[in-house]
Amino acid sequence: MAANTDPDLVVALDAVTVTRDGTALVRDVSWQVELDERWVVLGPNGAGKTTLLNLSAGRLYPTTGTVHVLAERLGATNVAELRTRLGLVGGHHVVRIPPDETVHDAVLTAAWGVLGRFRESYDTIDDARADELLARWGVGALAGRSYGTLSDGERKRVQIARAMMTDPELLLLDEPAAGLDLGGREDLVHRLSALALDPDAPAIVLVTHHVEEIPPGFTHALLIRDGVVVAAGPLPEVVTGDNLSDTFGVPLAVRRFGDRYTALAR
Repeated sequence: MAANTDPDLVVALDAVTVTRDGTALVRDVSWQVELDERWVVLGPNGAGKTTLLNLSAGRLYPTTGTVHVLAERLGATNVAELRTRLGLVGGHHVVRIPPDETVHDAVLTAAWGVLGRFRESYDTIDDARADELLARWGVGALAGRSYGTLSDGERKRVQIARAMMTDPELLLLDEPAAGLDLGGREDLVHRLSALALDPDAPAIVLVTHHVEEIPPGFTHALLIRDGVVVAAGPLPEVVTGDNLSDTFGVPLAVRRFGDRYTALAR
């Protein structure tokens, strides 16, 4: 396949299969994410959601098929350089921020791609951007606190702020609301919605198990079960009771309240 040079296409999977120990984690998946799209990936445990995210992050190579990320083909590009253009948060990719690092420096050091401030030199504009991002994600008042003293919800917001520090072209979020209480989840969904609705924001891919965690402003959904895509496309067309029932293997009814969704067993 020729290199993908479409500047609006940030992820392109073509007939991708990933096999480990004789088991297909995903099978014959074709999927595209464009620059102005915000995707949610839904499916049960073990469906292949994180595998798709790892492919999109350049952290996993396909067994067969091709993967292009930001117009670079995996296997024919410098992935270390490619990853500097991505923001990745959550799941198995928790950033190991030193517990005694200040919250401000935990975000600031992303400008150099390091963990733990040492002898790097930062410009005033870097400090200002770190402060602005902390404020945007609701943790500005914690800038002087040690990272190790934060709650799980506060840490996740700091991690997203850190991921945004380098102005990524693609933001990948692996279950960012996992483990949050109701208030923390709703606050995070609200802030992710504001990001999704920002025309200057990067393309976003959000992995979750729950339709209740889909932020308003997200445009597309991909449903996956046993490594196979059940449905993919515009959000209202894909997030339906029939599609979710096929995806999760139980009869489900989906209701929509404004721009939010909920699903219950029928």
